[in-house]
Amino acid sequence: MPARLMVIDVVGLVPSLMGPRLAALAAEGWQRSLRPVFPAVTCTAQASMLTGRRADGHGIVANGWYFRDLAEVWLWRQSNRLVQGDKVWETARERRPDLKTAKMFWWYNMYSSAELSVTPRPEYPADGRKVPGVYTQPAELRRDLEQRLGPFPLFKFWGPATDLSSTRWIVDSSLYVLGCDRPDLMLVYLPHLDYVLQREGPQGPNIASHAADVDVQAGRLVDAARNTGMEVLVVSEYGINAVSRPVFPNRALREAGLLTVLWQDSVGETLDAGASRAFAVCDHQAAHVYVADPADVPRARAVLEALPGVRRVLAGAERAAEGLDHERSGELVLESEPEAWFAYPFWLDDARAPDYAPTVDIHRKPGYDPAELFLDPALRSPRLRIARRLLARKLGFRNLLDVIPLDPSMVAGSHGHVPDDEALWPLVLGSAGTTPPAEGRDLTAVHDVMLACLLGAER
Repeated sequence: MPARLMVIDVVGLVPSLMGPRLAALAAEGWQRSLRPVFPAVTCTAQASMLTGRRADGHGIVANGWYFRDLAEVWLWRQSNRLVQGDKVWETARERRPDLKTAKMFWWYNMYSSAELSVTPRPEYPADGRKVPGVYTQPAELRRDLEQRLGPFPLFKFWGPATDLSSTRWIVDSSLYVLGCDRPDLMLVYLPHLDYVLQREGPQGPNIASHAADVDVQAGRLVDAARNTGMEVLVVSEYGINAVSRPVFPNRALREAGLLTVLWQDSVGETLDAGASRAFAVCDHQAAHVYVADPADVPRARAVLEALPGVRRVLAGAERAAEGLDHERSGELVLESEPEAWFAYPFWLDDARAPDYAPTVDIHRKPGYDPAELFLDPALRSPRLRIARRLLARKLGFRNLLDVIPLDPSMVAGSHGHVPDDEALWPLVLGSAGTTPPAEGRDLTAVHDVMLACLLGAER
C-alpha cells in the first residue's frame, strides 16, 4: 500500500557515528552503506537522491559552478529550476495526484513544486547588514514559525558560531509543519554533524557528544513520524575524513600565467573569471577547472597534475565516466587525495587579498571556504571585535566583519572525493515498511527507495 514517508538527511552520518535512537530504527528495519556520487558534496548528493540521476542527468555538478554566459562564479543558489529532471514527488504524483510534499531546508528549495518549504534566506538591507530570515512556501508560514520559535538562528547555522541551535530550530519547525499540514512526504535536513566534523575532524574530542546531540534531534523526528503513521528513511550525503593540508590550484594556475586577477583599490584582488584562461571553482575535495581555450587544456592539466595532493585530473571520457559530462562542468575536474582538500585562494600575498576573504560571505567567494567555521587565531579579542563591528552597523556605519583566518590550514575534516574505505560511505537506514536498495548501489538508489514507499503496490 502507498505510505507516507519522512526522509531525514543527517549529513556526515556513518556507522561509527550512529547513536541509539537511529540504531533502534535500523534494528527495526535495515541499514546500508551506499557508494557516494562524485563530487560527494551537498547539492550534488541531494539532487541525485531526489532525481535518481547522477550530475550529468540533473545538472548539479557541485555546490556551485561557473555561469559562462555571465562570466561569474555562483555557489549556493536556491532556485529549484536549476535542478534538471523530475523530482521523486513529481514522479509519485503521476499515481498519487494529491500527494503533498514538505521540503524543510533541503537545498534548491525556492520555487519548487513542493507545497510546503522552508529554507534560509537572509535579508540584505542597503546599509550592508545581513539580517537572519527564511523563505517559506506559503509565505505566511514564515510568520507562523517566527511567532512560535523566534527568528531562524542564521549565525548559528554557518560560521564560527555554528552550534546545535539551528538544527534544533529546523526540527522544531518541521514538527510544527508535520502537525499542522500532515504532508505525505517530508524531507528534513540536519546539518550540524557536517560542520563540526569539518571543524574538529572525525577524531575530534567532542565529536561523540555532537553525534549524540544530533541523534536526539533526529529521534524527535522519528518519534513524531511514527506516531502519525509515517515510514522513516534516514540518509546521509557522504562521510567526512580527516584532512591535513589544503591544496591551492588557483595559485598554481596564476603562477603559470593562466589565471587573471583584477586589482581594485577599494576591494583588493578579485578573480577576473571572464579574462582568465583557466581557473578552478574549489569545492571541498573536488574542483571544476574552467579552461576558455581548448588548446590550453593540456597545459592546465600538466600544471594541476604536478600539485601535491591532487589524486586525479579528469577530462573527456574520464570526466564522463564519473557522471560529469555536462555543460556546467569544468573542462577538467580535480579529485584530491584523501588527506587533502582544495582551497579557493588565488592571491599570492595576503596583503592583496580581497576584502571579502576574512569575512563569512558564501555568495561572494568564488569557491567554498571552510575557514569560515573559525575565528582568526591571530586576533587578540575576536569576539570584542565582532561586538564593536555590530554596534557600528546599528549606528549606521558600514564595515567589514573581518574575523575569519586567511590561512585555511585549521580545517580538520573534508569530503567530496570517493573514499576507498566503505566505512566513510554515506549511511542509509529505513523503517520496516521501506525496502532497502540492492547491494552495490550508489546514492541515486535513495530515489527508488522513496518512490517505492510512496507508491507501494501501485508502483
